[in-house]
Amino acid sequence: MPYGEVPQGVRIFLPGFPRSPFPTTLPDPDMTTDTRQRLNLPAGWTDPSSLQHLQAMRRHAHRFPEAGWCEFRTAAHWGAFFESIGFKVKAGHEVIRPEYVRGRDAELAKAALKRAMTQGVSKDLLKAMEGYPALTAEWDTGRPGKTVAIRVELDALAIEEPDDPEHIPAREDFLSKHHGFMHACGHDGHQAVAAELGRFIVENKAHLSGRVRFVFQPAEEGSRGAFPMVQAGIFDDVDVILCAHIGVDLAPGTVVAAPEKFLSTTKIDFEFRGKPSHAGMQPQLGRNALLAAANAAINMMALPRHGEGMTRVNVGTLHAGEGRNVVPSHASMEVEVRGENGLINRELVHEAILRAEGAAMSFGVECRHSIAGEATDFVPDDSIAQLITVCAHRARYCDKVIPTHPYNGSDDVTLMIKRVQERGGRAGYFMVGAALSEDHSHATIDFDEKYLLTLYDTYAQLLVALIGNWRS
Repeated sequence: MPYGEVPQGVRIFLPGFPRSPFPTTLPDPDMTTDTRQRLNLPAGWTDPSSLQHLQAMRRHAHRFPEAGWCEFRTAAHWGAFFESIGFKVKAGHEVIRPEYVRGRDAELAKAALKRAMTQGVSKDLLKAMEGYPALTAEWDTGRPGKTVAIRVELDALAIEEPDDPEHIPAREDFLSKHHGFMHACGHDGHQAVAAELGRFIVENKAHLSGRVRFVFQPAEEGSRGAFPMVQAGIFDDVDVILCAHIGVDLAPGTVVAAPEKFLSTTKIDFEFRGKPSHAGMQPQLGRNALLAAANAAINMMALPRHGEGMTRVNVGTLHAGEGRNVVPSHASMEVEVRGENGLINRELVHEAILRAEGAAMSFGVECRHSIAGEATDFVPDDSIAQLITVCAHRARYCDKVIPTHPYNGSDDVTLMIKRVQERGGRAGYFMVGAALSEDHSHATIDFDEKYLLTLYDTYAQLLVALIGNWRS
């Protein structure tokens, strides 16, 4: 297995926290430095967070990255945390529909669940997940008001973390303990911010109305996890959905109120099946799946660009063959296409499948395909984008707010957003620049942690504005 093993019976605690799991009260932060100054809130509201707490939670999450559909330890860890502070946690088929799950390796997921059982997290929560590491954590104030959802990604990337003193986690001792995987996209920071927002909600419960629902999504990488959660209906009663991302390629302290150019995308897996034969004695009897797949890959990469918007095509993997003296009888290929809108993306999907099937036909082999993930484009609601602008200006370390910036990538939270908007709700997505200010060799995977406060503050101010119970 690609993961490193944690010894059986080891229990993990956040550094500097009392030795009881998920305490509801934490040591008071040091108020003598700028990084510990409190969030600007209305009279009577309290901010329980600090950069110290955010760093501790983020670094704990960073040590235990997990692949998409394998995030059992991560989900159970945060589920137990939110239960401990009074949230109602749901898991399993209540929050995810297995029949709509895509791009999941059942054997890897089974091994990850077995490993999580030895890592000191709640076995009851692991059982409640019913094989799928997805959660919601909800706070119901008991007073009428809006239902606000906040999406939180659980997964990491299949990247070996560099053990290099120039890399911050190596220098400050919070490297990944799961070899071959690391948090290289900021999801560990998003999880930490969600946990601190949970404490903010509890601390200020008397001032809130309506409901807040944190949605812990597996398998965001590859755009696989949102669709089955949407199909479970957990967004059908949501009035406002919020999502944000730490931006390592954005100037530090810059908040983007409404990024644009979210690309629709479809992830396609292809299987080519031919016929083996001895490459020396009877090559004429074989049907070469490797050549069919290679031909398809070249043809896909030559797909024409589109006059109505951006396109992206990538053949990411191709594995084929049985040995050097055997005409290869099988090949598998992972492909993604992206378009600036849904129409362009659908045309790319059609053309990619057509070219794969054409290549298979020309080599006399069989071709099958399956959809492994998808995301769409979306239009943010102006009223929420304007509110984000106001709230971000009140956030610590925010130097400027810009209205938009090209995202040029994909995020399957767009499927959640579409569902909310289709039912009359509103949506907002913002980005927080956290690039390292100095020249740094790992700038693409390291970020300046102090801007977690900017992310946290913006979210907190949004909650004040959206569900603050001004009558109390």
